[in-house]
Amino acid sequence: MLAITIAIAIGIALPMETAINSRLQGTLKSPYFASLMSFFMGTVLLTALLLATGRSLLIPGTFFTSHPWWIWLGGVLAVVYLTGNILLFPKLGGIQTVLMPILGEILMGLLIDNFGWFASTQHSITWLRAFGAILMIVGIVFAVVLPERARKNTFQGSAEATETHRVPHRGFWQLLGILFGAFAAGQTAINGHLGHLLKSPIQGAYVSFLVGTLILLIVVLIQNHGLRFPVGAISHNPWWIWFGGFIGALFVLGNVYLVPIIGTGLTVVIVLFGQIIGGLIVDQFGWFGAKRNPIVPLKIIGLLIMIVGVLLIKLF
Repeated sequence: MLAITIAIAIGIALPMETAINSRLQGTLKSPYFASLMSFFMGTVLLTALLLATGRSLLIPGTFFTSHPWWIWLGGVLAVVYLTGNILLFPKLGGIQTVLMPILGEILMGLLIDNFGWFASTQHSITWLRAFGAILMIVGIVFAVVLPERARKNTFQGSAEATETHRVPHRGFWQLLGILFGAFAAGQTAINGHLGHLLKSPIQGAYVSFLVGTLILLIVVLIQNHGLRFPVGAISHNPWWIWFGGFIGALFVLGNVYLVPIIGTGLTVVIVLFGQIIGGLIVDQFGWFGAKRNPIVPLKIIGLLIMIVGVLLIKLF
């Protein structure tokens, strides 16, 4: 029960990080710079937690040669997923940018469990688990896609559909969105195994964030020809815009802790369930500068369908 509670809690927190980072992106005028600051702040928090628990920031040299190379890819996949969503949005619009990665994340999570990839505990796909995954996707359609579609149809006759219809190779971008979601599930499994090998979820999350921070630093330096920090951004914005990375760090830490306990597939679907709840809360109250978007009955129906899907995946 504790693991389920943690999974829902970190899922609820994730849309709050997204809202905060959106405000930060508007301030810094660069999605990559905003992502770098988010990863950096998350690394700072995880460094403090490591020092507070008496763990070393360094990893023994023998660890690098005694374990598979892919255990270091968690941070890389996180950056690819983050950058991928930035690329997808202008090609697919908001709805499909949410739906396609989620589809890939759920499918990849079940495949990782079924085949025991990335040293995960094996949980074979049954018909009921597969049906539960389908219900998760249906629930997300009710909770996110249909309300958003109805809202957009109210304004300018579904502008998003008009925009995305003109994009060439739309099917390619949809497949790419599914692939980015698969990367997110892979990141969850890899970071979970890394934390298990290091015997410290905090250290596993720290390594992932440090790798991601270094990659984004290189990207920002190349793209911007150096770091140009807007000094006025500190004084003209609320203090909380700098702390989205803290939520992200706790999110990754929670995933690292959960994967060895309940498996990648179940971690992914329960966190996604929490994520939808968190998104509805942020929209309902307009927290962290997000635009208010009241909860409608379709969203409640979607949540109920998702609960059934989670129970089928968990119990069977």
